[in-house]
Amino acid sequence: MTAPERVDVCVIGAGVAGLRTAQQLAERGLSVRVLEARDRVGGRTLGGNLCGQAVDLGGQWLGSGQTRALALCEAFGLHVYEQYTDGRRLMEIAGRLRGYEGTVPPISLLGLVDTAWGLNRLNRAARSVDPAAPWQAADAATWDRMTMEQWMQRTLHTHGGRKLMQSVMRALYCCEPHEISLLSVLSGVSAAGSLETQVEVKGEGAQRFKVHGGAFQIAQHLAQRLPPGTLTLDAPVHAVEQSESGVTIRHGRGELQATRLVVAMPPAQAARIHFGNALSSARLQLQSRMPMGSIIKALVAYERPFWREQGWSGEVVSDQGPFGPIADATPPGSSQGFLVGFFDGAHSRALAGVDESLRREAAMQSLQRYFGPQAALPIGYIDKDWISDPWSLGGYAGFMAPGTITTCGHALRAPCGRIHWAGSETALRWIGYIDGAISSGERAADEVAALSA
Repeated sequence: MTAPERVDVCVIGAGVAGLRTAQQLAERGLSVRVLEARDRVGGRTLGGNLCGQAVDLGGQWLGSGQTRALALCEAFGLHVYEQYTDGRRLMEIAGRLRGYEGTVPPISLLGLVDTAWGLNRLNRAARSVDPAAPWQAADAATWDRMTMEQWMQRTLHTHGGRKLMQSVMRALYCCEPHEISLLSVLSGVSAAGSLETQVEVKGEGAQRFKVHGGAFQIAQHLAQRLPPGTLTLDAPVHAVEQSESGVTIRHGRGELQATRLVVAMPPAQAARIHFGNALSSARLQLQSRMPMGSIIKALVAYERPFWREQGWSGEVVSDQGPFGPIADATPPGSSQGFLVGFFDGAHSRALAGVDESLRREAAMQSLQRYFGPQAALPIGYIDKDWISDPWSLGGYAGFMAPGTITTCGHALRAPCGRIHWAGSETALRWIGYIDGAISSGERAADEVAALSA
């Protein structure tokens, strides 16, 4: 009987976080094996093809402050370009659709004052939260018991202000405001700098840049730089056993032994692996209380970007749904016009698992409401139902339900013996973003390398 392969480090998950972990460890001379359940690399980044153009069906935007992601793009020869924003934006609140310019939304004066007051309070509270230890904030216990919905009801006093904040929460966290802890939101805001940074496109906004040819190429380049034989696809991990001398990993293609293990996947996904008695009770609790967001991403192609001709930027925010927010996704130099949009929160759960034609019809109805009859004549449509993906269970990232951070949040990054954790959820900056995934992989690699020296 052949003895199982043995390596210094096994990494579970070939998303950006896992691949960055493996790359960093391999460069330090450690033997590494990456196990990936899918038949591809990239995790929650994914490439697709629409009318002959490469498109991102997963994570795609990079902000000017996301220095790690931008540095990797430069190192890999990937060019970034700015998100198209020329023209007027559209906002639909309480059934009323209006266009506007700049950053001031077209709601009542009272609504604007209410929203500005709420944003100021949210950002001020976030500044007191350390993303590395949000449970240590002075008001952590109160904030963790409160849902974002409860905070909105107590803080915002206008219908327009509440509806706008509800749309923002769906867009950022892919869940309904009553599902997520206020402390979880504050931690995410703190890790990005401000809520405005998270939602904006220009300046320091997290949606400022896109990668020519697709952000999914970042993972592909990371994989190409691994030593030959490092990556094993179609190898879902079923069980992990830990001893004083190492870790045994049982997967779809056999068995592997390693001195240390890095799990680079969302907690909800890690919960599907049998760890025996290897994990702390806090870690087990965390994995059962940190669900994935609910999201379906879609792109629609037209013969030309007709909305630009009408003076629209392509940006739409709507509290009506089901399809929105929307942005221009036209590839540079293309004569065709592309729009990208999302079914998020409850809207996505209603359409998850159904035939793609039903989601297409829902998207078309929304787009016609936003842009008129020309939106009814697409030449192509493609989407990705992340909720129904068995190796993702949703996106963009896992979020903390009320009461989770203060009871078991400390287990998010804490090693369990020889088992370490990576993934965008564990980032200290840009939680849930590609940049956060990269930094989490670097942190995990540093942890393991320090213990392997």
